[in-house]
Amino acid sequence: MGVVTYSQEVTSVVAPSRIFKALVLESHNILPMIIPEGIKSVEFIEGHGGVGSIKKTNYGETAHIKYTKHKIDALDVDNYYCKYTLVESDIKFDKIDFIVEEVKFSAADNGCVCKMTSEYHVKEGAELKEEDIKKGKDKAMGLFKAVEEYLLVNPNVCA
Repeated sequence: MGVVTYSQEVTSVVAPSRIFKALVLESHNILPMIIPEGIKSVEFIEGHGGVGSIKKTNYGETAHIKYTKHKIDALDVDNYYCKYTLVESDIKFDKIDFIVEEVKFSAADNGCVCKMTSEYHVKEGAELKEEDIKKGKDKAMGLFKAVEEYLLVNPNVCA
């Protein structure tokens, strides 16, 4: 088994406290509300959002995936940091055992910088291609931008 690491940074004009709250702490309320066609619901099936909690995301009818489950491995609310592991999905991964994600928001200018790092734990003998990773990252970036736009239009949300 090998590990393929992919990192990216994105800037936002939204304060780190607000975007962290929307994407991490309140995602179960925010995401289904702003992109109901993509995400039907997000629920905690274990815990209430702290370390060790497991969050299940149920995707919309047109999505290629029905659900994912993520376990929260680390959460530092004061420093806008979260680490979680994709532990289950309805899609059978033929190349990946699991994925560990780290997200860190830092203040910058009049907004923030979000650094995302993904560790793809690749199955023995499998090869993970750049285009496989890019598809997932493009969807994550679309989600990030949708939340950012929503927060800009609704300045009192997650304030």
